[in-house]
Amino acid sequence: MGRNHETGNAVAGCSGGKFTDNCVCDVVRAIANAQDDVVDQHCDTSCAQSIRSLVSPITANNLDTVPFILYSKNLKPFQAYGAEVSTQGGGPARFDCVRSFIFRVNEIGEDDCCAVLELLTFNGEGSGCDDPCDQIDNEQVNDLERTGICITVDLSCFCAITCLPAVSVL
Repeated sequence: MGRNHETGNAVAGCSGGKFTDNCVCDVVRAIANAQDDVVDQHCDTSCAQSIRSLVSPITANNLDTVPFILYSKNLKPFQAYGAEVSTQGGGPARFDCVRSFIFRVNEIGEDDCCAVLELLTFNGEGSGCDDPCDQIDNEQVNDLERTGICITVDLSCFCAITCLPAVSVL
């Protein structure tokens, strides 16, 4: 069970408890709070360990993000889609589809579980993966990067979260 990084109190589980009775929302809120402690937000691996690594006063590690994967109520990994505009060789602007299983929280509501999540990819490769393991296998941690593509989600629609180790993407 995770701990609130500010108070050390246990974070509520899915069965109810301390915060909103929604463990995914509570974990994402804790990640957002920890990331806010490191930098202002713009558009053993566990969530608790990743949060501790992010806010560790012992080392100046320059970590700024806890990347994570969400799972829907049927326990299928959630993949989000977005588009970026590219101009190749000065030609006409075109949409490039980007999809990812990996997110960074940029913002979360104080009174609800609505959050703005940014899609993260490895070296701009945001297509072709049908499984989160396909997206992360054999990738270098330092190659994870922000896309600038954000989605707004209701975190109460998810029932599980997997946190990846804290990284620097800013």
